[in-house]
Amino acid sequence: MSDPYPLSRRDLIGALGLIMTTAPASAAFAEGTAGAPAAAPLAAAPLEDPRAKYPKPPFPEQHQPWPGLASKMQPRPDHGEKSYRGSGRLAGRKALITGGDSGMGRAAAIAFAREGADVVINYLPVEQPDADEVLALIKEAGRKGVGVAGDLRSEAFCQKLVADAVHALGGLDILVSNAGRQQARESILDVSSEDFDATMKTNIYAPFWLIKAAVPHMPPGACIIATTSEQAYDPTPELYDYAQTKAATMNFVKSLAKQLVKKGIRVNGVAPGPIWTPLQVSGGAFPEKQQKFGSQTPMGRAGQPAELGGLYVQLADNQSSFATGQVYGSSGGAGQP
Repeated sequence: MSDPYPLSRRDLIGALGLIMTTAPASAAFAEGTAGAPAAAPLAAAPLEDPRAKYPKPPFPEQHQPWPGLASKMQPRPDHGEKSYRGSGRLAGRKALITGGDSGMGRAAAIAFAREGADVVINYLPVEQPDADEVLALIKEAGRKGVGVAGDLRSEAFCQKLVADAVHALGGLDILVSNAGRQQARESILDVSSEDFDATMKTNIYAPFWLIKAAVPHMPPGACIIATTSEQAYDPTPELYDYAQTKAATMNFVKSLAKQLVKKGIRVNGVAPGPIWTPLQVSGGAFPEKQQKFGSQTPMGRAGQPAELGGLYVQLADNQSSFATGQVYGSSGGAGQP
């Protein structure tokens, strides 16, 4: 059957000319209404070789009394103070972070604030100098930052900390249970009952008390993030007590996730490998091991807290709504989880 509307060669040429003349107008329209220009394309971030991104051992010999200050370490750890850039992923969220003065807690606090969250950090009174730096960075990000000093080995203080956070922020929808105690001992015979009790109270009892106090305040969509460790699945002999607390942390993440999903609350964990924090210079590693800290990883170096900040953001972000009971590792190629 013949086409009832045949196009001549002249018709085709005319149609093509019309398309060519209207194309610029279409492109201009795509720039936005009322002549508003489209957003400029983002410049590509330069690639970085992860092996050379941060200092490699040997580190200078150093020692601080427990719990140590990041501001006195050599080299000073990177928590993302200058590198982390937010994009509003946690806008309006309300977070409580224990151990928020240094290490992964500090990295999470900086990242959360730059993603739009208000943050309460907890720390020991002797860590106030480090905490003041974090609170200044939260304020610089335009968010509310509140510091609450105190010892998590007290159930009463844990309850007060949660109450203070809820009052200061007007609610609570992110709890990062990060604070931990780590002291290296050559033998189980060198671990006193007082040492053992302090580690258990800080690493196991405190998360129990905090979560128990926090859950009644947490709405559906809230999340709990725990800091466990590679020590949970590949323990070193000198961290007998610390390692078992991190195995317990990994276990409670998986158990509690199944329980709290009924309330719409997600529970996940981050399991760092060797990360350069005050734990290492305040008794958490023997001097000879501290100086070559991280050299055993396939990457040949220790990690920096800044390299984990994004993991805490990812787990707190609503876009990770199907992730619960998960443990995200970051260990420079060392393996699990």
